[in-house]
Amino acid sequence: MTENIDHSNTTLIPDPAAKQRRKKLLIGLGSIVAIGALTTTAYWLLYGSHFVSTDNAYAAVEIAQITPSISGTIGEINVTDTQSVKKNDVLVLIDPKDAKIAVAQAQAELGRATRRVKAFVANDTGLTAQVAARDAEEKSAAARLSSAEADFERAKVDLKRREALKASGSVSGDELTRAINAYESAKANLTSAKAAIAQASANRSATLGSKEANAVLIAGVNEENNPEVLLARAKLEQAQLDLERTVIRAPIDGVVAKRQVQLGQRVQAGMPLMTVVPIQNIHIDANFKEVQLKKVRIGQPVTAYADIYGDTVVYHGKVEGIAGGSGAAFSAIPAQNATGNWIKVVQRLPVRISLDPAELEKNPLKVGLSMSVKIDTRNH
Repeated sequence: MTENIDHSNTTLIPDPAAKQRRKKLLIGLGSIVAIGALTTTAYWLLYGSHFVSTDNAYAAVEIAQITPSISGTIGEINVTDTQSVKKNDVLVLIDPKDAKIAVAQAQAELGRATRRVKAFVANDTGLTAQVAARDAEEKSAAARLSSAEADFERAKVDLKRREALKASGSVSGDELTRAINAYESAKANLTSAKAAIAQASANRSATLGSKEANAVLIAGVNEENNPEVLLARAKLEQAQLDLERTVIRAPIDGVVAKRQVQLGQRVQAGMPLMTVVPIQNIHIDANFKEVQLKKVRIGQPVTAYADIYGDTVVYHGKVEGIAGGSGAAFSAIPAQNATGNWIKVVQRLPVRISLDPAELEKNPLKVGLSMSVKIDTRNH
């Protein structure tokens, strides 16, 4: 006999233990989420919010541009690109022949100027003697004028006396003629004496003027300090300096880059020849968003990573300076924000970061490499 059982009215009774387990799981999960949220919030408030970071950063340095100070032909090149050099190493030699000739000419001009000045000093003594001679000549001419004036007055009186006696016949015609001739001769001598004294005075004035002009050339200075000698000496020093500048040396330690000069090339003063990159002085230019810079201050500590080494190499440094304007402000064509179609763009401001020299020496960087930096702003 088979027993039929009706299951249609059977009711599933929930398991209290399972319900309790599910409740505990939900409570535990909620607790974990709450703890995680609280932990994250606390981490952000107490630590994370005190750091700002960016990967818009690059290694940079103030390079040394190598340019000649004089024009000339390249005679020797001692370096190539990527070569390391030390300060004062000879990079390039300019053919010194022209500069040596200029030095020789300047030396000759200095010698000639020195002799000219010595001649000025000697002329001063001679001109002084000439002035004294002209004084004597003027006095002699004055004496001759006095004598001529006396002779003229005597001849004049004699002529008048004989002319007065002519009517009475006391003076012969021949005697009167002699008196007239004596008068004319005395008059001519007087005119000549006056001309002589005028000439003597003019000669004295000319000689005195020459002495004064010569005295100006040597007044207040000796032979070594005379302007003509100083000018010639300055030209010689310039020529010697130009000769020294035919040897172009490295101004700093670094690595040669962008070498453009070739042997035998004719170069002009100021023409770029190459650059020297002081990789030991590399810093970081980090471009932070303007909203990140509220707490950034000079001197704050920085950690940095270079893409070339990855996160296995950590660089330490500090904020050295903050740029005076954004890149847009200093661009060749600044943004014109006073227009109708304006969209606000968050600007970036360059921050200069110095690095530890010992770490740079251990893991060198090159200019332009990508960096990631993080600034600790807790001491703002």
